Amino acid sequence: MHTMARNWHRLLAGGVLSAFATSPLLAQEAAAEAPKIDPGHTAWMLVSCALVLLMTPGLALFYGGLVRSKNVLSTMMHSMFCMGLVTVQWVVVGYSISFGDNVAGGFFGNPGQYFLLGDLTYKDVMPGYGIPVFVFVAFQMMFAIITPALISGAFAERIKFGGFALFTLLWTTLVYDPICHWVWGGGILSEGGWLGETVGAGALDFAGGTVVHISSGISALVFAIFLGTRKGYPDRPMMPHSLVLTAFGAGVLWFGWFGFNGGSGLQSDEVAGLAFTVTHICAATGALTWAIIEWIHRGKPTILGIATGLVAGLVCITPAAGFVEPKAALLMGALVALICYVSVMVVKAKLGYDDSLDAFGVHGVGGTVGAILTGVFYTVGGAEDGGAQLMAQVGATVVTIIYSVVATCILYVLVDKTVGLRVTEEDEEAGLDVSEHGEGGYNL
Repeated sequence: MHTMARNWHRLLAGGVLSAFATSPLLAQEAAAEAPKIDPGHTAWMLVSCALVLLMTPGLALFYGGLVRSKNVLSTMMHSMFCMGLVTVQWVVVGYSISFGDNVAGGFFGNPGQYFLLGDLTYKDVMPGYGIPVFVFVAFQMMFAIITPALISGAFAERIKFGGFALFTLLWTTLVYDPICHWVWGGGILSEGGWLGETVGAGALDFAGGTVVHISSGISALVFAIFLGTRKGYPDRPMMPHSLVLTAFGAGVLWFGWFGFNGGSGLQSDEVAGLAFTVTHICAATGALTWAIIEWIHRGKPTILGIATGLVAGLVCITPAAGFVEPKAALLMGALVALICYVSVMVVKAKLGYDDSLDAFGVHGVGGTVGAILTGVFYTVGGAEDGGAQLMAQVGATVVTIIYSVVATCILYVLVDKTVGLRVTEEDEEAGLDVSEHGEGGYNL
């Protein structure tokens, strides 16, 4: 998607020319240069859209298995609800804020271009890519859906559903969409987002290291700290109720991630092949490394460890998928597994925060590692100045972290003071499936 961001100003250039054409000759020239659909690219992007959407139910399974049985449905509800809420938000204002014309000095896209910029039609084609604009709209929608769902892993088992819904709507609009604009955006006739264009050598984020994982992971940590620990944590055992669900969910995430990364070049070409390959390599290496570390550190490898390691590997390779070679993917998978393992198994226990399902420990930490290592290992396309590229990655990471922290703090206080966020102790003890939704996951 980095290439799309840097070429977005060309998207409807042909359409603008024809709209202002005053002579038959100009109209004929514009029509002759009108972009055409490429069936192969379009087919791949449609498949990628479906794969990325599948990741959200996969996340629901992954998270759902990690909580206690009395909270399985409420936890899965967070992910599933995002599929409805964020879709509507994306159509009304989200896409325009993310990819509309620059306003407020390029801080975000024009929210006044609501309902998908207002003038896009199913016949519009992205020049240089050969795919319908609406396919790109749908592809980006799937990213917007899963990102706030990732945050839910930090506050599982103790949040009011109404508070979650309002926070998710506000966070998607005021955090995800602006960051998306900074990294990938830019209006129809303007340059790309300012982080992708003006920070050092231009920050690289192929499929969402900063946009998706750092923003959600850092916000998850802030939310977990503000919300406080679950009742009885860490003294009371809070074991996953179904690692079968979690393992299956991890497999679905791995499968869907091929669309997440493989489709982010917006074409079915050699870059898609590279992204597809290194995505698998990094995930596999992350899973293997985590299992080995766990075997050494705790005496036994676990399925939960393998599932966590593979997701960490997927997160890490996301910003780099179209920029690095397979040997770099091996190193990245090993490094992120080690760093995330320390974050999840050591740092969290020492600091005492309750990141219930390790949204920060995997996505925040893994996304940060991946974004920085993208600058270290970037070779595809030939970085002219490796030092400048690394600094650009660090700069974009720092900006994303600072904005996510500040914005999440403000939104948390706002939502907590209005509709409330923490359930009562009685409701928490009874379980959120019953107290928040009036149903149970296992009614025998």
